[in-house]
Amino acid sequence: MNKMNRFAEITIKLRWFIIIIVILLTTFFGYQIKNLEINSDIISSLPDDDPNAVLFKKIGKQFGGNNMGIIILEADDIFNTEVLQNIVEITDTLKEVAGINAVTSLTNIIDIKGGDFGIEVGDLIDEYDLPDTPEELKDLRKRVMSKDMYRGTIISDDGTATLIIFTLSDEADPQTVARAVREKVLAMDLPERLYFTGSPMLVTYISDLMTSDLIKLLPIAFLLIAFVLLLSFRSARGVVLPLLTAVIAIIWTLGIMGLGGYEMSMISNNIPIILLAVGSAYTIHVLNRINQSKERDRKKAVITTLVYIFIPVILAALTTMIGFVSFIFGAYLTMIKDFGIFTALGTFFTLLLSLLFVPSVIVAFSITSKNKEKIIEKSRHSILSNNILTPLHTLLFKHPKYVLITWIVLILLSVGGIFKIKRSVDIKEYFKKGNPTRLAEEIMIEKFGGTKPVFVLFKGDMQSPKVLKMMMKTEAYMKKNKDIKNTQSVADLIAQINEVMGNGYTVPDDRAMIEQLWFLLDGNDYMQRFVTDDLDEGIILSTFLSPDNRSKKAFADYMNKFIKENSVKDCQIAVTGMPFIDVTMDRSLVKSQFGSLTLAIIFVLIIVGLILRSFSSGVYATIPIVIAITILFGFMGITGISLNIGTVLVASVALGIGIDYSIHIISHFNHLFGEDHNLKRAIEGSILISGKAILINAISVSAGFLVLLFSQMVPLQYFGLLIAFSMIGSSLGALTLLPVILILVKRRKL
Repeated sequence: MNKMNRFAEITIKLRWFIIIIVILLTTFFGYQIKNLEINSDIISSLPDDDPNAVLFKKIGKQFGGNNMGIIILEADDIFNTEVLQNIVEITDTLKEVAGINAVTSLTNIIDIKGGDFGIEVGDLIDEYDLPDTPEELKDLRKRVMSKDMYRGTIISDDGTATLIIFTLSDEADPQTVARAVREKVLAMDLPERLYFTGSPMLVTYISDLMTSDLIKLLPIAFLLIAFVLLLSFRSARGVVLPLLTAVIAIIWTLGIMGLGGYEMSMISNNIPIILLAVGSAYTIHVLNRINQSKERDRKKAVITTLVYIFIPVILAALTTMIGFVSFIFGAYLTMIKDFGIFTALGTFFTLLLSLLFVPSVIVAFSITSKNKEKIIEKSRHSILSNNILTPLHTLLFKHPKYVLITWIVLILLSVGGIFKIKRSVDIKEYFKKGNPTRLAEEIMIEKFGGTKPVFVLFKGDMQSPKVLKMMMKTEAYMKKNKDIKNTQSVADLIAQINEVMGNGYTVPDDRAMIEQLWFLLDGNDYMQRFVTDDLDEGIILSTFLSPDNRSKKAFADYMNKFIKENSVKDCQIAVTGMPFIDVTMDRSLVKSQFGSLTLAIIFVLIIVGLILRSFSSGVYATIPIVIAITILFGFMGITGISLNIGTVLVASVALGIGIDYSIHIISHFNHLFGEDHNLKRAIEGSILISGKAILINAISVSAGFLVLLFSQMVPLQYFGLLIAFSMIGSSLGALTLLPVILILVKRRKL
């Protein structure tokens, strides 16, 4: 106590120094926020220690797969002169956009055919002489639909949708290009239905949604929390100081991210709202204790409060930080690890501010009430105390076993729901039904064999008959899988030319013959998608249809078996793609979820036990939050909310924030019970005093997170709902289950 008293006195003595330092740091970090950029690209967040992810990024960069945008044009019939003219117009417009180095569409895609002068390799359609008679259009349809190269890859089987594919140059900024594409294409005001997808378009769209959410939702969350605080404290101090603490912590955290060159991701986009909720919590407890202090002198009131609140607040912050830091262990995506680091850092800032800055401001600006008796009396007879906490305290003492039985029933129901939890890493589920991006994904799945790219890389001589024949063999093997509808490679092009020459759809056995056929393809932009300039590497391009993780895992095993049997020194084969990434990501969801949770619970037990000098206190404090998380998972299973990269964060965040409630109750109880071993007085004091701060905090946190229900991204909606649900569960656990445990345990010993 002497050390804490000394700390409190030094804080008050240095109050103006602390206030000035906080102002200077806030100004500095606030300026650094200008360097903060948004990056919603999941691909860039893939780890560098996973072979599938490394190969995926390498192929994407080398062959342009990760810089490929797609425009879907949908009409009643694509084989219509006006529609074809519009496709030409879009194609030509895209070619003029800075940063785009290649455009492929139905009107300029490579075509291999025989003519009066031998083999002709040119465009499928002459854009200067479009077919305009029924016979010409009928012939075009017949020619296009007869070739696997076009059907299901560039045009749908029913002829109602076609793709315009563009590839970005290495130095291009994806978001700048994507915005330019949308702006120019939509400005044409074409009658056909247009949809945008592909990596640059998705990344840009998600970034825009993130920016929009931050701009719209953060102020709403701010106002909601302010309203809850005003109702609870009924004073300007009770509103301004908690929110000021949170805002400063947010500025410091985002400023450090900008200073360090970190980017805002679709996960770290939650940091401001989380810190707004968490950042106000510790200040709420400080203010609540000051309100309860009987000291008339403001300095003495603040010192007394700091001495009492020091351990519980530090303990609460440490456990919250552990909940966030646990994301570092087992997380597959670097964006989740970054989220854990910076939310923990932001929590640390809120701790410092609540113990140093808030007391300094209160004393420096004489922010205390003159009539302490009225404040204390008003606090004890508030709406929360009269209508909730006092009846609750009476209920707990009269019927502790009934309360315990109620919790047991909830646990049993929840355990059943846990087994119904589904996991999903499907990007389609990020968007609401009816959203244009979701519709684009659905069209790609329905008409073009899916959106998840599959790359099979071949290392060897791309003009070798052996290598090209192995490519053909691999494609045939891939198509036997129900989720692979189409494949493309340079081997297909060679086989097509060979067929036009009358030798059948196959790769020639003679290398010299292949070189002659290759000459016809040389210099065509379309070739960049399939082979390197040195002709020492080539790929098979495909897409995977099913979103089901079991199908992805089965396909991964299916392909790995083939590669193991057929990959040789002069024809090395490797496979990667989103199905493989998704399988690893799905596995990491479970590993990260239970690994981080287990680690967090163990550390919480140890830290709470050590600081409170009682292992049993650590166990008691942990029980309510563990049960609250069990109920949370049960709720997810029963309601059908999937475990994905957004909702996987919920349990550890809930653990980190929710454990605070139990810590404050058990700390307060131990303090009161240690004075005279009066069980009833200890429970009553804990619930009426700490319980009030807990309810204020739980309601304000829930209100802040429920704002995310208005997000335009589904994972964030669920994230907000689940955090609010878990806050209600953990606060109720701390205010009912924990006291009941303490009552039943202590009664036996008394």
